[in-house]
Amino acid sequence: MSASEVQYVTLGLGREVFAVPVEYVREILDYRQPFAIPEGPTYLLGLTDVRGRGTATIDLRAKLGLQTVPPGPSTRILVLDVPIEGRLLSLGLVADRVIEVVTISTDQIEPPPDIGVAWRSDYIAGVVRRDDGFVVLFQLARLLTSQEAAALPQAADAAA
Repeated sequence: MSASEVQYVTLGLGREVFAVPVEYVREILDYRQPFAIPEGPTYLLGLTDVRGRGTATIDLRAKLGLQTVPPGPSTRILVLDVPIEGRLLSLGLVADRVIEVVTISTDQIEPPPDIGVAWRSDYIAGVVRRDDGFVVLFQLARLLTSQEAAALPQAADAAA
């Protein structure tokens, strides 16, 4: 792999395909119901026990404003370690399915689409064309605004 290539883990939400840089993925877990946290944001499912530490787990569908669906046999939790504002945020993302690890050349990445009006696209690092559609690349540090990241439970930090 050359310096102009990056590996991503692709994941599906319905027919749509998204990707996160593989360097941030600690592990991929079979879905299990997180422990609910009262009065959290609507996309926060709760805490998932990841090797003895509570990890805030979010429903990626809800976070992106998509219709939520019940977990199925291929639902997974991607456990990520994302550098955000001088700290490492451990976070679980729930996706309908994990597809594969792909290598993407940086010259394949197109900027987020300009639709002529303001819309929150700052969490999109770019899009990549594929034969069957597009892959949206997440800018993980921006997927959560700094205020949202600060509001997530710090159970893992408290347990340390």
